[in-house]
Amino acid sequence: MNKDLVLVLITIVVALIFDFLNGFHDSANSIATVVSTRVLSPKLAVLWAAVFNFLAAFFLGTAVANTIGRGMIRLEHVDQYVVLAGLFGAIVWDLLTWWWGLPTSSSHALIGGYAGAAMMHAAIHTGASSMFSVIIPEGWYKTLIFIVVAPIMGMFLGLVFMIAAHWILQNKAPQTVDKWFRKLQLLSAAAYSLGHGGNDAQKTMGIVAGALYTAGFMSKSDMLSNWGHFHWPIILAAHAAIAAGTYFGGWRIVHTMGQKITKLKPLGGFCAESAGAITLFGTALAGIPVSTTHTITGAIVGVGSLHRLSAVRWGVAGRIVWAWVLTIPASALVASGTFMLIRMLHPGS
Repeated sequence: MNKDLVLVLITIVVALIFDFLNGFHDSANSIATVVSTRVLSPKLAVLWAAVFNFLAAFFLGTAVANTIGRGMIRLEHVDQYVVLAGLFGAIVWDLLTWWWGLPTSSSHALIGGYAGAAMMHAAIHTGASSMFSVIIPEGWYKTLIFIVVAPIMGMFLGLVFMIAAHWILQNKAPQTVDKWFRKLQLLSAAAYSLGHGGNDAQKTMGIVAGALYTAGFMSKSDMLSNWGHFHWPIILAAHAAIAAGTYFGGWRIVHTMGQKITKLKPLGGFCAESAGAITLFGTALAGIPVSTTHTITGAIVGVGSLHRLSAVRWGVAGRIVWAWVLTIPASALVASGTFMLIRMLHPGS
């Protein structure tokens, strides 16, 4: 079998493993609120989320995948080893933060790892002064800006929805409100899972497309025209992998998201998920690769802060923010070290 074909197949398999781990790591984002409010059991909740993660393939386009695939790193500085090292950096950071129970961003781990490996590739081949030339500023500006904007949007919308709901339902019995929103939360959880699948699976799609392009299995015209005949196989594989990961879930992070930040009732869960879903729909259609983790965390904080600021456990939230700050540089560092190791073992890389 052709050596290049074997390498690209390995790269695609590793990318789908990352996608699976993304779903595993981020399953809490989709189901923490619906589990913590006891609307669904954990097993039914992950199944519900997994189904809508997969269905996102048919609704939210490929704008985020295009940004990741050709809008953040100059492809002339990318080869199969860069993609593999970048994926390894993201996977290591995801596993570490899963073990620590921190809901960090798999998305930012991926772009951090991808950038770190590409920068090391440039440093080795054209000198350290060329490291930052691999970066396409336009793609990074909106991504870095939305590290801050996405959770603030989620927090603002969550707070607004809670205020509106309390005003509209002020004369309703608490038991009635609880009964209504236990049912409505099924819809909000489905919407959030749709946004999660549409945003996060597309990032893996972009990485796979970049790998196929650098290996010569995809032309530039394919990349510019929604990837030509590779379009649906990439989309379905990425969404199936993230759905499978979501189904198997990560219960450490469910506990952090659903209980440690603030305690939620069905009304609060509905408002948080709806706020997160709207944010993710907008950014996915605009091609902005945001963190689903940041978004839902911001929404939960916004919902909890309506009652009183002390309802939010700011110590836990602070640990999460520090993990967010470290994600891109940490995954970039692991990926650059991995690429150096590959270079030592395979001098032609």
